[in-house]
Amino acid sequence: MKLLIANRAYSSWSLRGWLAAKLSMLPFTCVVVPMDTPEWTARLSEIPSGKVPVLWDGGEPVWDSMAILMWLADKGGHDRFWPRDLHARRLAYAISAEMHAGFQALRSGCPMNLKMRFPAFAATAPAAVMADVARIDALWCEARGRFGEQLDEPYLFGHFSGADIMYAPVVFRVAHYGLPLSDVARAYADSMLAHPWMQEWAAAARAEDYPLDRYHVEGGMPL
Repeated sequence: MKLLIANRAYSSWSLRGWLAAKLSMLPFTCVVVPMDTPEWTARLSEIPSGKVPVLWDGGEPVWDSMAILMWLADKGGHDRFWPRDLHARRLAYAISAEMHAGFQALRSGCPMNLKMRFPAFAATAPAAVMADVARIDALWCEARGRFGEQLDEPYLFGHFSGADIMYAPVVFRVAHYGLPLSDVARAYADSMLAHPWMQEWAAAARAEDYPLDRYHVEGGMPL
């Protein structure tokens, strides 16, 4: 399998596709296609929707991070990606779909940028952004309170799952924009930031040299 992603520092959807490939435990190669470069234009024939991530498997593409996650769950086993308990799985599906489809204020107000921190952002954040953060906090607390806390592992449903993959970029946004969380949600976010795959991605993002001015937010401090 070959996974095409964009700049790690800025591409939240690429992070989801990459984490899904890692969780599948199936062998894959990863190709970074920097946005706004001639290489991106040259590879458009490999990117059917014009967006990444794209997973090529057996000569056929799977695009969109949710579709990639679903495909890899089919191949690698749904129990690897989702809770076994059906009540937990129902909630995991629902909160993952809500993340995939929503939270536009947070997405646009806090673009993922792993090369910068924005310590003053939260003090003047738009109300719509803070409403998204509050909703996400509530979802994390529900998952942890109903299912995750019953198990030894610190993720939304105990073991690292597809739901954690869908919210992984939010964890980075919370950390880099200094967004407020409840104690339960903060503990979860800290556990995610400590996950080896999240640390691997962040380190690779900081090492990239593909600057993109369109992801600039005022008040940023370089890491």
